[in-house]
Amino acid sequence: MARQMPKAITLTEAAAARMKEIMAASNGKYIGVRIGVKNGGCAGMEYTMEYAEAVNPLDEVVEDRDVRILIDPKAILFLLGTEMDYEEDKFASGFRFNNPNQTDACGCGESVTIVPATA
Repeated sequence: MARQMPKAITLTEAAAARMKEIMAASNGKYIGVRIGVKNGGCAGMEYTMEYAEAVNPLDEVVEDRDVRILIDPKAILFLLGTEMDYEEDKFASGFRFNNPNQTDACGCGESVTIVPATA
């Protein structure tokens, strides 16, 4: 029996609601948000998010809770199975990534150590 591959990323209700607010404010200029990872920070990698005006040929397109997320092809194995959340508290707000491939994070929370997902 073949194992089903998990979605590259899923959204919590809070993340989906915030994403819908952001997209509504763009007045249709963007088709979604592209998520990726890049080298940086003291733990080795940082998550990236940017508006997407078009789907790139190799993007992984994920539709979850009526939100379109585009995954940079170089980031797929690092993000596989990740849940994206949105949190607000008294001093800060922002998107958080609950990533099963993350093995460590720096003290300030700006960068992470991520290993590629395995089959």
